[in-house]
Amino acid sequence: MRDPYEVLGVGRTASEADIKKAFRRLAKAYHPDRNANDPKAQEKFSEVNSAYEIVGDKDKRGQFDRGEIGADGKPRFQGGFEDFSGFDPRAAGAGAGGRSFRWSSGGPGAAPGSDDILNDILGGFGGFGGRGGHSDFGGGSPFGSQGGRAPRRSRGEDVAANVAVTLEQIVNGEKARVELPTGKTMEIAVPAGTRSGGKIRLRGQGWASPDGGPAGDAVVAVDFVPHPLFKVEGDNLRVDLPISLDEAVLGAKVRVPTLGGSVTLTVPAGSNGGRVLRLKGKGLSTASGGHGDLLVTLRIVLPEIIDPELEAMMKRWRDEKHYSARGPEFGE
Repeated sequence: MRDPYEVLGVGRTASEADIKKAFRRLAKAYHPDRNANDPKAQEKFSEVNSAYEIVGDKDKRGQFDRGEIGADGKPRFQGGFEDFSGFDPRAAGAGAGGRSFRWSSGGPGAAPGSDDILNDILGGFGGFGGRGGHSDFGGGSPFGSQGGRAPRRSRGEDVAANVAVTLEQIVNGEKARVELPTGKTMEIAVPAGTRSGGKIRLRGQGWASPDGGPAGDAVVAVDFVPHPLFKVEGDNLRVDLPISLDEAVLGAKVRVPTLGGSVTLTVPAGSNGGRVLRLKGKGLSTASGGHGDLLVTLRIVLPEIIDPELEAMMKRWRDEKHYSARGPEFGE
């Protein structure tokens, strides 16, 4: 195993943030999903994961820096047991109950039952105290004892992404394309009732686990693309509808655009500018299966050029039938 710092391309004094950044960059570059036909890239990905498992973990990094474990995460044993809480079984003439113990590496000439003896000696010392003398290194005793618990695999980190969605996509139930920091590009369904700023969680689409555990999730924030006509107000949509002066005075049937196609709206006679008419069910889809409404605000628009006949009529109306359009709060 290569030095994990060298694998990640960082120095020994690198911060946790720099190490994490380096891991993400390399994991993205060598991810199996992006290099399905490149065995070397997959080997690199595995090496990067193993390196991050060491220096990405505060405790393991400290152990590695102190020389207590190697680049493979396994403990280093030098000269027997002197490193364990200052206890050297070779210097002990006898253990509890008058039993004599002899150091054995488990190799040729090892004493029969040496694992049991070592468990007796170590049961209560340092990092090997565990239950039944099993260590936490790699999920079992470094001396090969059986019955150790399997290590709990860590979960990969979540990733954050954004996706821009049009109102038409929302109403029509169309999928949206999102690019994830892991390098994946996906077509995702936007659930009914999703609003701008809402988040969609994609299970297992985040960073891979550094030790073979479950992958993290991708959390995708939804942004609505501004629409040239419609404004979103909760489940409702709002649109301004220009109408002519005669349509406002006499009333009319006017075509109004909706996200599902144009519909006919009746403008009542004598409608003021700013009046709001409601088209039920023409808004956004809701999580409950219904739809919001379309709120139509009337805007009276005069002709660009006022012809003499209209001007004369308005002067006559002002002189003979003038009325106040503003209340006393405006000082009239």
